[in-house]
Order: sequence, then C-alpha cells, then structure tokens
Amino acid sequence: MTSIFDSDQDGSSIGVFVDKVTGTEIASKLSGYFVINGERTFRFRAIGFGRIGGHNISLSISKRTIDALKKMQIDPEWVVLKIQRKLIEGDISIMNSPKK
Repeated sequence: MTSIFDSDQDGSSIGVFVDKVTGTEIASKLSGYFVINGERTFRFRAIGFGRIGGHNISLSISKRTIDALKKMQIDPEWVVLKIQRKLIEGDISIMNSPKK
C-alpha cells in the first residue's frame, strides 16, 4: 500500500517557506508561503503544537487559494496535508525578514 505522500500528486512539487514565527514552547504561530511547481506562490498561516500528543500543525489557507488550486486541478486537501507534513518534518526554508 502506498501513501499519498510517497510521490507528488500529478507531478506537482511544493516548496514551503516560513517568514515569521512567534510563540512559546507550547505553541507557535507561523506564516509564510508555498510554491507549486516553482511557479505559483500562495500564502498560509499555521499554528504549531509540540507537546502532549506529539507534533501537530493547524494550517489555514484562504478560499481564494483553494479555488486557485482547484483551477490548477490540484486537490487542496492534498496540498494542506503535504504542507503540514513538511512543517512537522522541517522540510522548509526559513526566510530572513528585514527588520523595520
């Protein structure tokens, strides 16, 4: 049996970039963006938990992003799961934001 994570859906690749992290040792707020196939960029927000029950990510993407993914014939649910997994496993890039 194969998992939906074993390969990219329909050849789609996702890169995840985090540009802001705030929080405590119990929960962190994350914001950033993900890139589909090196072309389309979409924003996300997430809350990461790391205590009882193990690591978990609550990810939020906009309705506009969901609609755009559907137009690209990519399952938004698959995208959310893929991003959550990349965040938990640390398969991300941290972007340095300039100080204001």
